[in-house]
Amino acid sequence: MHEMTIAQGILELALNTASSHGAGKITGIKVLAGELTGVVPEALEFGFAALAEGTLAAGACLLITIVPLTGRCLDCGAEHRVDKYRFICSSCGSYAIEIVSGRELKVESVEVE
Repeated sequence: MHEMTIAQGILELALNTASSHGAGKITGIKVLAGELTGVVPEALEFGFAALAEGTLAAGACLLITIVPLTGRCLDCGAEHRVDKYRFICSSCGSYAIEIVSGRELKVESVEVE
């Protein structure tokens, strides 16, 4: 369950952010998780809630947005959603696909009081 490690990283980043801004409480955290990361939102939320107990982030809302896996054809330039990890251009049938999105894993914002 790699979500627990990810939750720990999110919590550390949020606590450092709150500390550097002199905040007394973390109320929300927005996270972008690409489809390729394999993050299970429910597991990440559970892990985060467990780790956040007793910290400034206790009770904070963790909003996770899953970013779809998108590819761009290097032959025709078409961009499309990659379905079921089939890296084939839906326009020309080429296998020369580069990933445009879906690998990201980042904290987009931390809301504090």
